[in-house]
Amino acid sequence: MHAYSLLAPAKINLHLEIIGDRADGYHELVMIMQSVGLCDRIEVCPNGSPNFRLHCDSVQMPPPEQNLAYKAAQLMSAEFPEAFARLGGADIALEKHIPIAAGLAGGSGNAAAVLVGLNLMWGLGLAQPELQELASRLGSDIPFSVSGGTAIATGRGEKLDAINGPSQLWVVLAKYQSLEVSTPWAYNTYRQKFGHTYPRDTDILKSRAARIHSGPLVEAILHKNSARIGELLYNDLEKIVLPEYPQVAELKTAMQRPGVLGVLMSGSGPTVFALCASREEAARVKTEVREQIRDRDLGLWIAPFSSGGIQVA
Repeated sequence: MHAYSLLAPAKINLHLEIIGDRADGYHELVMIMQSVGLCDRIEVCPNGSPNFRLHCDSVQMPPPEQNLAYKAAQLMSAEFPEAFARLGGADIALEKHIPIAAGLAGGSGNAAAVLVGLNLMWGLGLAQPELQELASRLGSDIPFSVSGGTAIATGRGEKLDAINGPSQLWVVLAKYQSLEVSTPWAYNTYRQKFGHTYPRDTDILKSRAARIHSGPLVEAILHKNSARIGELLYNDLEKIVLPEYPQVAELKTAMQRPGVLGVLMSGSGPTVFALCASREEAARVKTEVREQIRDRDLGLWIAPFSSGGIQVA
């Protein structure tokens, strides 16, 4: 058996719209998701034992039993007991570059990488749709993390339709390292404040979700109209997070600079990204924001749009 080194890119939301409630307790969502080239590295190495051992270079990570990467390994051993019994477990090492608790699907990407890595290590031959079905059992973002690129996500985020994205764009990612926003808190608070506006008719929910496929942002993406993409960035959760977390609101304002195509909070935050037309523009914005906000807790990264998901390094 071979060891595998995999790269798991971060994810941003170009569009996040909350449509209404689902019978399973989740929200019905419409999102446009985009991979960016800020990646964690995940090593999956056979260890000849009936165990999975997880190591991470970040002290912020939760214990193994709460970690999505470890849960992904446990799922694979439960789904493929014969391969697990015959070939054994693995040592899994996470080298973190994506900030933790940032709304960038870093944990989801780690889990997706473990699914891909064990599929390769055990020679299971699972195709991408099969890996995505397994991924959907672990979390809503994980199926997208498997495939990456640019995609329309509906349902609770697990139903994906890939689209041809504008690979030439760059982002500046900004996050206060010590600041975290609870995703369940954000969605539950949104429901408390705006739940009375949710449509109760299932057909209305479906029609609103279907409308995104021919909507203005998708048209702008397909035509690679960078300026229009920037104008159409949208996230419903900003209505909840920005008033409650003034640091995030101030960071968004600081990143709205001449030449920036658009600025948005990603997911439930607290990361904010600025969309730029080139690496040089992104580097300039990063420098200017750093000069304006001289806070050592502020992390800044630049990355290009990425056209794929989990890759073998």
